[in-house]
Amino acid sequence: MALTPEQLIDLAALVGAEHVRYADELAVLDPGVDPHNLGGDLWLRPKDTDEVVAILRYCHTKHISVVPQGGRTGLSGGATSRPGDVILSLERLNTLTLDPISRTAVVGAGVKLAVLAEAAAAVGLSPGIDLGARDSATIGGMVSTNAGGIAAFRHGTLRERVLGLEAVLADGRVLSELGQVVKRNEGLAVERLLIGAEGTLGIITSVALSLVPLDGPVATALVGVPDLGAATRLATLALGQSPSIPTALEVMSRNHAQAVCQSLGYEDLKSLAAHPYLVLVELSATTDEAAQAALLGLLETAAETDIALDAALAQNETQRAHFWRVREDWAVDRERPGGLWYDISVPLSRLSTYVDDVTERLQKYDAQLDLYLIGHLADGNLHVTVNATRPITERYDEIAAVVTQGLTALGGSFSAEHGIGVEKKATLERWIDPTKRDLMRSIKHLMDPHGILNPGKVIPN
Repeated sequence: MALTPEQLIDLAALVGAEHVRYADELAVLDPGVDPHNLGGDLWLRPKDTDEVVAILRYCHTKHISVVPQGGRTGLSGGATSRPGDVILSLERLNTLTLDPISRTAVVGAGVKLAVLAEAAAAVGLSPGIDLGARDSATIGGMVSTNAGGIAAFRHGTLRERVLGLEAVLADGRVLSELGQVVKRNEGLAVERLLIGAEGTLGIITSVALSLVPLDGPVATALVGVPDLGAATRLATLALGQSPSIPTALEVMSRNHAQAVCQSLGYEDLKSLAAHPYLVLVELSATTDEAAQAALLGLLETAAETDIALDAALAQNETQRAHFWRVREDWAVDRERPGGLWYDISVPLSRLSTYVDDVTERLQKYDAQLDLYLIGHLADGNLHVTVNATRPITERYDEIAAVVTQGLTALGGSFSAEHGIGVEKKATLERWIDPTKRDLMRSIKHLMDPHGILNPGKVIPN
């Protein structure tokens, strides 16, 4: 139901006219990853927790739906909005305080990851998390989706990085649990429920994070391997390397790497991209020389044991950036739009088994489908793209059943790091434990009895 003129006036008054956009004005804003993100009736940009409180109190009383948004980089539809919704942009909640001695930071929900990383680096620290959308993804959104990324195999997902948080509940009450210590046993950790809840239980306004020491110089290589089993063995070698530290272990399939090299004109990498899989390896050490020596030693061992078929070492930052572009670019989406993207995780020892099985299942299901793989190798997180010569967007749920089959038995997950949103709700319904389903519904009703917070997302029907 559309908002009434009176409701539009009342809500706009809570933040000031310059921080309001109405439905007919939203087309000028960047919707981000999903074109449906700006489908609501009203866009509000509160300046602080008090204004968020005022908005939610009003919406709770009037039963108006509220969709919180950060950088709009979510890949599962968790920030999409519809007519009748109020969109709550948290970008103005951008305070940032660092404590270099305690290695903690307290940041507003609207602080971008790159901004936090730069501020932490100035005092020799790091957020302990990194991902491709670092320049636009906000901390509030990342906590709400329990983001993982490149460094999760070392430092965990954001659930492990969060020390405490502040959030506004559906009725406007403030849950303030901004403790900045690891050891804090003060009854039920109810604030932890909001991590990964995608704004369905409360709107995160501030987060206390644990920081880690900044990595030293890194050495980077792209390594061609014959299969995923070899990629796994290479990861095991790198993780056992000492005193160097692996800071990235990323994997990509041949068709993905070839599409990127062709699209970007990386002629010097085309022969390397012809191998069945590429692994991007980065090792950190105390000096550039030590990092390079450690990487060369790793590659020599890998070659001697038939793990590595070929390798290229980055000689400068430009080459390193090219290596990372091969991993992070999505050339196949440009060349063959309308493909499907799935975000799964499998224990590293079973990764090869899963890929063999899903390849066979997809071929039996529809031999016209192509499978592209990239991912965070060390923690078994694969981003599986299924593509065809024509768009197949409407087949998401049916192909999801093929892609996610058997993951539970392998000890894996159908939703590794991008959240449930609306995209994975059907898959959640298919695989969720019945007891967990009941508990999720009960918690939602307890914390949001009118169902105004990000309706239709995450919580099972």
